[in-house]
Amino acid sequence: MMKSPVRIKRVYEAPSDTDGLRVFIDRLWPRGVSKGAFEYDLWCKDLAPSPALRAWFGHKPEHWDGFRRDYDAELRDERAQARMGEVFAAAEGRRITLVFGAKDPEHNHALILADAMNDYARRHRLA
Repeated sequence: MMKSPVRIKRVYEAPSDTDGLRVFIDRLWPRGVSKGAFEYDLWCKDLAPSPALRAWFGHKPEHWDGFRRDYDAELRDERAQARMGEVFAAAEGRRITLVFGAKDPEHNHALILADAMNDYARRHRLA
């Protein structure tokens, strides 16, 4: 398998043949996207940040370090780890593309989740 089996892509970018398993990772449906036009294989609301953490972060870059720390802690939870395993099983060895709606390319939960999932893949020898 490839070194980093998980990558990220914005909801508004067109799907491609190299996406593999497309996993939508937001709790809320993206603005301006019709249900019929959006292509994804799984919707993993449970891997998104908790509602309280998302509200606190508010996409404010000055909250980024605290958000990253707290979201990473949420992703180390037993349920989150089990869900990551389910996503890798569903991918059946294909690449996983985490699809998200945030506008900021440098301060969003998809970056943190991709790192956590790539770490999961290394620890479980999936990569």
